[in-house]
Amino acid sequence: MKKIIFLVAVAIFALSCKEKVQEATTTTQEVAQTIVKEYPEGIAPVFKAHGGIQTWNDMNNLTFTLKKDNGDELHTVDLKSRKVTIKTDKYTLGFNGEKVWVAQDSAHYPIGRARFYHNLMFYFYAMPFVLGDDGITYSDTPALEFEGVTYPGTKISFGSGVGDAPDDEYIVYRNPETNQMEWLAYTVTYGKNEKSDRFSYIKYDQWNTIGGLQLPKVLQWYKVEDGVPTEMSGERVFANATISNKVLDASQFDIPVGAEVEE
Repeated sequence: MKKIIFLVAVAIFALSCKEKVQEATTTTQEVAQTIVKEYPEGIAPVFKAHGGIQTWNDMNNLTFTLKKDNGDELHTVDLKSRKVTIKTDKYTLGFNGEKVWVAQDSAHYPIGRARFYHNLMFYFYAMPFVLGDDGITYSDTPALEFEGVTYPGTKISFGSGVGDAPDDEYIVYRNPETNQMEWLAYTVTYGKNEKSDRFSYIKYDQWNTIGGLQLPKVLQWYKVEDGVPTEMSGERVFANATISNKVLDASQFDIPVGAEVEE
């Protein structure tokens, strides 16, 4: 009788231990899933002011129309793979994750330019969130003074081999009261294989709230004198933007039959 009682006690103890181990394992997994990447003080409040980097990371696709005098462009982007298509009345260009391609009836759009352009406007449009990507280094930089307002800045540089132009540099200038991104300074080094100290300036003039995120409506390019913006030289307007967590059919980024493909 004592032996039976002893065996029952051992079984209950073992079952209890197993349940505790399973509970502990489950708890550990839940904790691991809630780990969030931390960003430096200069850029973290900017992400927050625009709806939050986690909200952005939860999204899977983005579309927007870039208004242009010579024909609007419809951009569709897979946010995880960064595959893209840009459709116009005259041509469609895309990136299938490996190669850039152009489908057109004539030689309207040169394939050599497509590599540079395929994600250019997406990158400007998806600011500041694309500056939360891996492989980025953040550093302090002097503030921008413009029309009596002081805009604190954060400089962004990239690790070797990150993207098509790792020597590019960006500076995000935020509104001192709202922390919203208001200016972007950037260099262009694509095809040069060396850094540049020549910064261009874009003013993020108007915003739309889409899917809980602040995304730009109007970008204004400025003339630059002595390294600072002076007066507006042109602008781009974005319309019909959508963003969601829906996963797009990967086949829509495939290279069409007859398309010209980069070497």
